[in-house]
Formats: sequence, structure tokens, C-alpha cells
Amino acid sequence: MLPFRLGTTSYIIPDDILPNVRFLADKVQDIELVLFEVDDSPNNLPSPEGVAELAALADAHALTFTVHLPLDLRLGADGDEGHVSLVKAKQVMGRTRALEPWAYVIHLDGKDVKDGASPAQLAQWQANSMRALDIVANWAGGPERLAVENLERYPLAFILPVIERVPVSRCVDVGHLWLDGHDPLPYLLTALPRTRVIHLHGIAGRDHKSLAYMPPEKLNPVIETLLRENYAGVVTLEVFGEEDFHSSKLALEETLRKLRENQALEELRELKEQWANG
Repeated sequence: MLPFRLGTTSYIIPDDILPNVRFLADKVQDIELVLFEVDDSPNNLPSPEGVAELAALADAHALTFTVHLPLDLRLGADGDEGHVSLVKAKQVMGRTRALEPWAYVIHLDGKDVKDGASPAQLAQWQANSMRALDIVANWAGGPERLAVENLERYPLAFILPVIERVPVSRCVDVGHLWLDGHDPLPYLLTALPRTRVIHLHGIAGRDHKSLAYMPPEKLNPVIETLLRENYAGVVTLEVFGEEDFHSSKLALEETLRKLRENQALEELRELKEQWANG
């Protein structure tokens, strides 16, 4: 029995969100609804009827949902609170609120300042990001429902000045840390008390591939840490395809088997030492 809720994305089979949720309902405990193109026609924002069916599937299978917002969050260049990312966030949250999502996963758009910005520019970006999170938190039902994700090719500490001053939750994307060549454990351990969602995916030329590509010396310590710390949030296998999903689950199951086997051996060794010491 895992302490965390195992999940994956809403795009595992080549079909729309509802068929994917029907397919996954007995295979995972959480499904990340990956929403995009919400202003276009056709788009993948569930209709009110679709949301009702998603809610019924969740009730029938004890499922939760995480919702990945479609755009990186920001204010406009002049602090405009009507920026398209906020407009789309409000639209998505209004449509999915009935699902009572475990978390809304959010990126902060800092690409204009992450490399070489002046202190004044960086301070303005931080203030704007805090304001954007405050606005969206009101729509989400509280800042703890927002899970701010670390992004690839960003400095490790880039979002920290923002999230240290706004009581949001965190989404730790372990795959992004692997992609950038970081050891994820120090970052994960620091973030874990505020982490509602963890994204796991392998690296094979690019990210969001099967966990089967990750050697045990990289994957095992991550899972061992989650078990040791009794992490009770969502762990999303953030892959996009049936083969990657199934092989990721097998890789995770093999990791768990080895960890439990090692734990049993360690417990046996301790017992032997106790008997030897009388």
C-alpha cells in the first residue's frame, strides 16, 4: 500500500479527456487534466456535461483530479490584471471547480528575467508574480490549491522568493531536475512539506519519457525518500502514451519491490545482531 496517490495524465490513449479518464479510472488514483487551446474551437476544455461525467467517474472510482493550467501565469507588461494567462486560468477554474481538484498546477512565466535581469527588473517580476498568485488563489478557493512547479532551464532557486511570501503549495517536477542534471533529493526534501504534487518522468533525449529509462541509482532514492517521509500527496507519472505509462508503472513497481526486499534484509540483519548480543 503506497502512502501517496499514484496518477498520470489525461492523454495516455490517443483520444479525448473523457475516454482517457474512463480508461484510467481503475489504474490510478489521480488524473492530471492537461488543458490547452481553451479559447479555440474545437478545444479540450470539458463541457458542463463532460465535467458532470468526470465527477461521476471520480465518485465511482475514488479518483481525484489535478488540473494543469494552460498558460504560464503572469501579469501584463504594465501590471495588467487582464493578461490572457489570468483570463484562461479563471475560465479553466470556473469550469473544473465542481471536480474539487486536488491541486491546480501552475507555471510562473519568468523567461524574460531568468537570465541576466537587473535587480529592479527581478524585483518587479517577483511582485507581479505574487499579485498574479493572489488573484488566482481567490478563484481556486485558497492558495494551498495552487501548486507552483519548478521548470527546466530555470535556476533552482528562481521561484523561491515568490513562494516564500505567498502560502501556495508546490509541484516538484523530478523529471525537470533530472533533465537539468541536478540531484533531485536536496530540492525535494526542502520542498516536501508544502508539496501537493510530484511529477515523475524519464529522460531519453528529452523529458516526459518512460521511467524505464531511469537507472535504479537515480529512481530508487527518490521513491525511498517519499516512502520514508510518508509523502501523502499525488505522484503523477507525467507521460503521454500507453506504452510509456505501462512501462513507467512496471519500473515503479520494480523499484518498490527492491526497496521492500532491502528493508526486509535490513530488518533481518538487525534481528540477528540483537540475538548475537543476547
